Amino acid sequence: SFWLKQFAQARASLRIRPPLSQPPGRLVAMGGGASSTPKEIGEKIGEASADDLKALLAGLGEEEKAKLKAALAAPVAEAASGPVDVSGLTRVAKDDLGLLAQPAAPTYKGALAQIYVRGAPFGGSDKSSNGHRYDSVPFANGMINSGMSCQLIHYVHEEHDKFFEVAKNFNFIIVRCNPGQIKNDGGDQAKFDDGMRVIRKAGIQVWPSPDVMEFMGAKDALCKVATLNIGLEDTLAYYSTETFTEGFKKTMKFQPRVIK
Repeated sequence: SFWLKQFAQARASLRIRPPLSQPPGRLVAMGGGASSTPKEIGEKIGEASADDLKALLAGLGEEEKAKLKAALAAPVAEAASGPVDVSGLTRVAKDDLGLLAQPAAPTYKGALAQIYVRGAPFGGSDKSSNGHRYDSVPFANGMINSGMSCQLIHYVHEEHDKFFEVAKNFNFIIVRCNPGQIKNDGGDQAKFDDGMRVIRKAGIQVWPSPDVMEFMGAKDALCKVATLNIGLEDTLAYYSTETFTEGFKKTMKFQPRVIK
């Protein structure tokens, strides 16, 4: 029957844990290259009759039943809660351990966007075992302690349009995607940047914006702001051995220097 075929796919997805090449929040269906998310499997189970479920269980082997029992007993990662509905996006992180509760009436609604590289161990060298960046929770908690909300979300390039539809509902977005990681995950950095530019033009703050990263991302950007209130006038950039030897030795006569 149709439902037995559907549950055969759900059954196959329970046979293995998600490998490092997949986000922790997505189950991989064996056979045919197809995949079902936990939400899709849950919807199929919800629509099934009691007889369908009994037929499914009757066809499981002892090892499969043991795995299913263990999965039912394991803690389930809650969807990232907050004032903006992000349930339509793939839940990548296993948990939000350490994240403070979102304020009921935030002054501003924010998000922190990350990228999980499915071909890299743990999703990238900047990630904890739960799929978040090491500094994501502290960033978000700083916002929450200031009365703002800050939901942790991941950019999945297959859901590009859906991601930016959700992004429109925030007042600000903190982008914490290391250079090269979107490409390494199979996505298009330029397409992501263009999406963020559209968000920025809509009046939503993006930190840092793609243009700031492009024109101010290098260390010599410090020289460009040297004469502003936030800069230091003795900030210098050297592009050759000769100018470095002459300029650095000269400035060292007066005070300690910091090299970048």
